Amino acid sequence: MAFNTSGSFPATLIPHQTQMTLQSNYLQFDSAAGGGTFAQQYLPELYEAEVERYGNRTLSGFLRMVGAEMPMTSDQVIWSEQNRLHVSYEGCTLLGGNLSISVPIEAGKECAIKIGNTILIANGLTTVKARVSGVAAAGGAPRVSDVTFETYEAATAVALGAAATGLKTFVYGSEFAKGSGGADAGTSNYAGMDSIEPTLTQFSNKPIILRDKFQVSGSDASQIGWVEVATEDGTSGYLWYLKAESETRLRFEDYLEMSMVEAVSNGAAGVVNPGNGVDPNNGSQGLFAAIEDRGNVYNDFAGAAAPGAGALGDFDTILKQLDTQGAIEENMLFLSRQTALDFDDMIAAMNGSYASTQAASYGLFDNEADMALNFGFSGFRRGSYDFYKTDWKYLNDFSTRGLIGDIDGVMVPAGTSTVYDQVMGQNIRRPFLHIRYRASEADDRRMKSWINGSVGGAYTSDLDAMTVNFLSERCLVTQAANNFVLFKSTV
Repeated sequence: MAFNTSGSFPATLIPHQTQMTLQSNYLQFDSAAGGGTFAQQYLPELYEAEVERYGNRTLSGFLRMVGAEMPMTSDQVIWSEQNRLHVSYEGCTLLGGNLSISVPIEAGKECAIKIGNTILIANGLTTVKARVSGVAAAGGAPRVSDVTFETYEAATAVALGAAATGLKTFVYGSEFAKGSGGADAGTSNYAGMDSIEPTLTQFSNKPIILRDKFQVSGSDASQIGWVEVATEDGTSGYLWYLKAESETRLRFEDYLEMSMVEAVSNGAAGVVNPGNGVDPNNGSQGLFAAIEDRGNVYNDFAGAAAPGAGALGDFDTILKQLDTQGAIEENMLFLSRQTALDFDDMIAAMNGSYASTQAASYGLFDNEADMALNFGFSGFRRGSYDFYKTDWKYLNDFSTRGLIGDIDGVMVPAGTSTVYDQVMGQNIRRPFLHIRYRASEADDRRMKSWINGSVGGAYTSDLDAMTVNFLSERCLVTQAANNFVLFKSTV
């Protein structure tokens, strides 16, 4: 009797259309040509640690730098913001006779201009000053109020142009004769306008619930790997599930911030889904949506001009807009790489003409006039404003906004604002930008995590797995959004 070795000896490698462990093959452990399988007799030089080719991959930190986080116990946060102090109107029309104008009035309100007020009426750069002699109650559709006046420098306001439209006017004072009183003392021609009652503008936002989870089977949780894992939060070891769980947590923490920046609200109607009717998840108003709704949007900063040449003119336009708003002295700039370079070029160009009247102030960065310049400026002063600049990783990361490139940066005012809190019933000081999360004595939903299953120390079910759950309920409050600037790219 003889051995039958046909088909089993000597050993051979049989190709297969997919890379998998077979009785007739070995698992390839690299892509090296020739001998790149576990069948070779020589031990490879094995790097156990992963190469961090993307550096620190987390993106959160922006909101922690500019705001705060505070608990709340309601489904909605409501705050009120002051309106302007002085009386002004746009879109006025000069009426026949050139001694009266029609002023557009919002629904439910009356004209705040009173008899005796001195007003300035402008058509472009042409102005006329006058004293108000009569104010009619608002009426019609659209609602207007006719304001009659007596001009100071000419017989009529004909200099503004016959039947001129799109006029602007504002009250700069008043004038009355000696011994005047009663009906002449600033009242209008209709009842209820002896004084101007201030009004508040209310805004609100609602929290959204964010959830995520990670699950690993008991077998995989107890199996050692040959790659040493190391993550941004310090997790390390040879258990692969540690890396997966850690990255899920880090990703969720980034989602907490990214949602507050990107979230949009669909109002009270809900999203109509053809398959499910009305979806109750109505969203929330994030930072970008709030600035586009109530703030300032500047498109194509610096444009395609030579470095520094176009940026200064664009930046001065932004400063003029800030003057018309809260004129908050200190502001923080969170920018994409290209926009940050545009700012550096702008300041460098200004320092290049140090002897001129446009020279930059050296007070906010470590340079002197007789020193070599550091062109990576972190702070500067222009006009009466101080600006502090930093790169915003979220706008540069190619897996987030850097993939699209439509947002160039955001300008956030520093400091706090005073608002009336409807829940507390008093004026409070809050950062312009802050997070409200749901919390009470029973449950804190700022950042919850819990484990269930039968693996990893949890014995809550017969599932042979460990499930790590993450949950948060929060919203962003953007107060005084008129002081924020969103830089966008349209080209």
